[in-house]
Formats: sequence, structure tokens, C-alpha cells
Amino acid sequence: MVVRPMPPSGRFPTTWTYTASLRLSVSPTIRTARYYSVHAARSQHRPRFIGLKSPRFPSTSRLFTRTFASDSPKAPSEGAKAAQKKESETESAASAASSPDEPHSQRPHDSSRPTTASTESDFDWEEKPNFRIEKFTELPYTNFGVNQHMIIDREFKEVLRQLLWRFRAPIRYAFAYGSGVFPQSKGGTATEAEIKAIHPKAPVAVQKAQDGSPKMIDFIFGVSYTQHWHSLNLMQHRDHYSMLGSLGSAAVSYVQDKWGAGVYFNPYVTVDGILIKYGVVNIDTLCRDLSEWDTLYLAGRLHKPVKILRDDPRVRLANQINLLSALRTALLLLPPTFTEQELYATIAGISYLGDPRMAFPTENPKKVANIVNHNMLNFRRLYAPLVESLPNVDYNDPACSQPDWVNNTDSVLKLQQDMDPIKRGNMVRRLPKAFRSKLYFEYQKKFQIPQLEFNKMMEENKDEDAISFKRQQGGGFEQRIAQDEPEALRKIIRGVIKKTINWPSTSQSIKSALTAGFSRSIRYLREKMAKYREATKPEKDEKTS
Repeated sequence: MVVRPMPPSGRFPTTWTYTASLRLSVSPTIRTARYYSVHAARSQHRPRFIGLKSPRFPSTSRLFTRTFASDSPKAPSEGAKAAQKKESETESAASAASSPDEPHSQRPHDSSRPTTASTESDFDWEEKPNFRIEKFTELPYTNFGVNQHMIIDREFKEVLRQLLWRFRAPIRYAFAYGSGVFPQSKGGTATEAEIKAIHPKAPVAVQKAQDGSPKMIDFIFGVSYTQHWHSLNLMQHRDHYSMLGSLGSAAVSYVQDKWGAGVYFNPYVTVDGILIKYGVVNIDTLCRDLSEWDTLYLAGRLHKPVKILRDDPRVRLANQINLLSALRTALLLLPPTFTEQELYATIAGISYLGDPRMAFPTENPKKVANIVNHNMLNFRRLYAPLVESLPNVDYNDPACSQPDWVNNTDSVLKLQQDMDPIKRGNMVRRLPKAFRSKLYFEYQKKFQIPQLEFNKMMEENKDEDAISFKRQQGGGFEQRIAQDEPEALRKIIRGVIKKTINWPSTSQSIKSALTAGFSRSIRYLREKMAKYREATKPEKDEKTS
């Protein structure tokens, strides 16, 4: 028989039992659903005829008590151990990112590179990335990608990390981003009522980090199996979902994977007294966008500083490719000399070029400038090691001679790049695959290259890639692209970015109305319009004065 603990108060007895004389039938649907339960692995076989006396079933086994995770302490599961290990690796990477030598850690000839490395090119990891890796020790070299880890307040970081443990469904990779983590404006003086309107029970660390301007905190969760993840999460957090959740995990995962950019958002969710929004994405979808730029939806978010809370070696490898691609794209858009502020603004603006929200009064028109101006140190930590690793761009500023120049944000550093067509042609050749194909197509039309000749040229490039053991070089076609008029080149690259982003972002915005629900969608739209009015108000006041 089964004994289920019930609340001590109420009209019912504290336990209820059933025996062979009163058996409850269980439908196949419910029986199947139990396999997805968090407690399915803990359930034990129960004898069909409990009342029979047998040596196998002694009288003491007449009552079987089912316990839950909150009833008694249990050893950590394999999933919990894996999550703890990833958080430990994340902490190690963050510590390495704060090292004074970090700006030089991503150079291709780093002395920390293992002696057992392949004899192929130092950059072979980028041309032929191994996305089958499972351990951080399998990354190309020691401290690889630690520039991705931003340094934030320790107490605030622990609060964010504890939020992940409120989800029983396994989270393989996670980061927090947006103005709720990295402020994009000067702090305000919010009242206690205003803070509680956003965060009902915000810890002091959250209030301190948001500096008097309470905002919803955004997360992205990378998961291995979307339907399984939503099945577990629906049972634990059904209130996080809209009416779509009533159709089950199969419908939710179908909408996530087949519509938009492959992300499912649950906004305006309160966890531990903190208002959050979290998006769920399949880890394969995330890595593909980071390495190939097929939608630039998540890759664009990771162009800007984010706080990685649970790292994954595959994603770190793909994101390093993503960051290098963003840097190369920005260099193609910039003149020979420029400031680091112009560089970071160009990179941060990539993901907003085709965003439909920027075409309507639903987004702050000064958003890119606010992101860069209030996060110069984080942008420098993110991209300075990559600038140091590339052969065709350098810092050209005496301030860089100081030992602590990375942490010194008093001056805006100057940079210069080599405009040699061969080196710039190499940058074109090393752009992400899906993005590069679209750029080639645009220049095929501009240069009026016959289709057969163009196809032959592309096949030759593929054959060269297959047999070459050296870093792939840009050919005549890529050099011709790089030598195009600067304004024409910028126009075509921006056009390709817009085409890449526009449809995934538009369809994702439409999908959000379904996944978030009507009331949450209206609330989100109102808040975005309020930010737009607030940002444009000073300009209107200046014009009327």
C-alpha cells in the first residue's frame, strides 16, 4: 500500500492508503507521463498484492511511504554534479579573465598552448572547429576563451547562479544579459514601492547591482533536449507558460524549434522574489548560430558583454568564433584609424541593424550608445585579447604602455588597421559560413559574374579548403570585395546583416505573442514604448527651447 503525506490541516486524514481490495486504475497516458517526472528515477516497484504474507514482502512492508526531495536530504544526482562542475569551470575561467596578462592570452602563439598540439596552423581550431568536445581541457589551448567571462559583483553573481538551481530541468549553458545585469544608464533613486513593483523581494545584492533602477533580469538557457526540458519544467513551473503550455511539451518544443530563431521565452516570471525573463534554446541551435551566423539572433546578443553563469566547452569554442567574426566584420566597416568606442559601437550595432523594433517606437534609439558608453571596461575585456591576436589591427595609443591599461577607462584608446587588400581579403574569407555565402551572392550580382563561372570559383575554394593544411587565404574574388569603394562595401555588408537578422527577429517577435501570452506581450510592448518616449524626450525639449 502507498502512504502519501498530506497537509496537517484540513478535512482529510494525514494519510490515505489503498490495498488489493481497492485498486486505482492508471491510464497508459498517465503511466507514460511518469517517465518524465523528476521523481521517476526514485520510484520503486510496489507489489501488486500487498496483503499477501511472503518472505519477499514482510509485514513491515505493508506501508510504503513516498518521499520527496524536500522531505529528506539526498546525495546530489549526476545532473547536479555535472552542473556543479560546470559552475566550477566557469569560476576558474572568470578568475583567469581578471589576470593582468589576460589581454595577451588569446594570441595564437601563446606559450600556455599544450606541447601535444597538432602540427597544423595555429588558427586551425577556427577553420575546422571540433564541436564534439566534451571537456574544457579539449579546447585549443589553456585559458582559451576566458575573455568571454565578465567580472561582476560576487554577491550579485551568486544570486544569479542560485536562480538556476530553482529549475529541476537540466541547464547545460546559461548566461544573464541586458540592462538588468549591465546598467545602460546612470543610477536613479527608486523608492521601495518602485523596487517591489519590479522585484517583490529583491535581495540587497540585486538592488545594489541595479543601482536604484530596478529592471527585469534576462537569461538564456542552453539545453540538450528541448521537449524533455519543457516536459520537466512544465510540471515544476506551469505558471511560467502561457496557454500554449496546456498543449504539452511537444507543442511547446515544436513552436520553439520551428518558428523564429529557435528560442522560447518566458517573460515576467518571479523566482525567489526576482523578476526574470528566460529564453530556452537547443545547444546545437546556439552553436550553429554562433559559428555560422544563420540568424544572428543569439550571436548578436553575445557580441556584447554577458555574464556566463554555467559554461560549456562547445559553446565557448563557438562563441570565440562568433566574437572574432564580429571583430572582422567591424574592421571591414571601419576606416584605417578609429577609436575603440567606434569599434565597440560598430560591433554592438550589428544585431540591431535588422531588428524590426528599431524601425518602430518600441526601442530606445540611443540603445547602442548607452550600451557602449556604460560598459567600456567590459567591452575592452571582451575584445582587447582578440585585437591583440589579429595580425592586421593594433592599438596605436601611448596609454597602452601602462601595465594596467585594460582597467583604465579614463582615456578612449586609438587603433589602426592594415588596409592591404590581401589581408582584408583574408578577413572576408574568414567570415562565418552562412553570412559569407550571402555576401558572395550580393557581389556576384554587383560584379555580374556568370553563374557557371561563380559556381566553378566556389568549388575551387571548397577543394582548396579540403586539401589545405594551412590557414585558408582569400583569393582574387575576396580581394576584389575588399577593394570595393569603402562606402559601397559598408552598404552591402549592412544590407547582408539586415537580411540575415530581419526575418528571424520579426518571426521571433510574432512568436513571442503566442509564447508569452496576451497580457505579458502588452506589458512588454508598453514598457518598450515608454523607454522610447523617455529617450526621445530630451531631444524634443531641446528643439522646442
